[in-house]
Amino acid sequence: MRITGYGNMGAYVGQVSPMMASLNIVKNVTSIYRVPAMAVATKCVFTNTSPVSAYRGAGRPEGNYYMERMIDTAARELGIDPVELRRRNHIPASAMPYDTCSGLTYDSGEFTLLMDQALAFADWDGFEARRAESRARGKLRGRGIGDYLEVTAPPQNEMGGIRFEADGTVTIITGTLDYGQGHWTAFAQVLHSKLGVPFEKVRLLQGDSDELIAGGGTGGSKSIMASGAAIVEASDKVIEAGRKIAGHLLEAAVADIEFRRGRFAIAGTDRSIGVMEIAEKLRAGIALPDDVPRSLDVKHVHEGAPSAFPNGCHIAEVEIDPDTGVVEVVRYHMVNDFGTVVNPMLVEGQAHGGIVQGIGQALMERCVFDADGQVLTGSYMDYAVPRATDAPFFRLEPHSVPATTNALGAKGCGEAGCAGSLPSVMNAVVDALSEYGIRHIDMPATPERVWKAIQEARG
Repeated sequence: MRITGYGNMGAYVGQVSPMMASLNIVKNVTSIYRVPAMAVATKCVFTNTSPVSAYRGAGRPEGNYYMERMIDTAARELGIDPVELRRRNHIPASAMPYDTCSGLTYDSGEFTLLMDQALAFADWDGFEARRAESRARGKLRGRGIGDYLEVTAPPQNEMGGIRFEADGTVTIITGTLDYGQGHWTAFAQVLHSKLGVPFEKVRLLQGDSDELIAGGGTGGSKSIMASGAAIVEASDKVIEAGRKIAGHLLEAAVADIEFRRGRFAIAGTDRSIGVMEIAEKLRAGIALPDDVPRSLDVKHVHEGAPSAFPNGCHIAEVEIDPDTGVVEVVRYHMVNDFGTVVNPMLVEGQAHGGIVQGIGQALMERCVFDADGQVLTGSYMDYAVPRATDAPFFRLEPHSVPATTNALGAKGCGEAGCAGSLPSVMNAVVDALSEYGIRHIDMPATPERVWKAIQEARG
């Protein structure tokens, strides 16, 4: 594979801008395929446009877009079914762990099985009947596959603080920051599963520089891997201290103390004490021997772990009105491997949001400048952001292959929706236009751009 291109940095260079135009594309473009060698040459240029910075995916969707559009184009030129061409080139599950030509090592993945599940889920074989029905209404219908793999940001050192408060609550202290993803819920689930702390007792303290001893921030789909792993490891330290305290309180050897479902028990007996009960006794100032811890509080730092590799297959179907160029996404199915899923509802919400952002980039979002460099799309009256009416009802199925690189087996999900939606939607648009001999159309496939392409092909 050889890629050449330009990256528009805007008027000023941002911290991560060059990385988005080069490094993240290199890391993600090989996706789930056996690529023995690659060469990438990107030139970053300054222009009179706004500076560029990270936007959901930050080079990951672009890398997957290049690969998936290339495969569909190659399939048409070679006369090979696009599903078969993908299947031939998938990295087999038996090859894991797999060393890529970009220098990464995939630890897990069942790419062909996942695609086959997506094809069945989306009723791939029933497409021709749906296309005939669309044609009877004067519409063009196309379908597109978006196989994808995202290389998450490697989790940096991250604090996992657990503090038992005077009011009976338990505070998790972490350096990631929730700005809508629902971290509290997922982190509380992890703490509850490890220590049995009731959900209503859990508090979350995020990004507080007075409290942090380490923190990598939020980004790159790594929060559950970084903070989640830190909470798991910190919980183990709470259990270690709690066994010593429980041994004293229950008058038993520490070696005989077991911990399960939030309680410390003497093995083989019904004598036990809960972790919250121990915390209450410690707050009351119970007398303890010198060799027994006087607190369950932990300030732990999880040391950085390797990236993970969420992947999946998105299948989109679109209808196009050839008289106006309007594109509508009418069906959308996806099967995703996010590894261990802590909270399915949060994951589904992340997937929905990412897909809608991808649909916006594919079909409508564009900054327009006049010849003097004046931006014409100066407000949301002019710049189209996708709304609920621009998206179909999504259907999502999980296919979880736990990661082997972190304590939870999670792979991350925050940016995967964009990585699968860009290629699936644009492949569907080109498929619908293929009866005019159109082989490619650039994003965004706005009504004007699609209409012009049809007129040129007809003329």
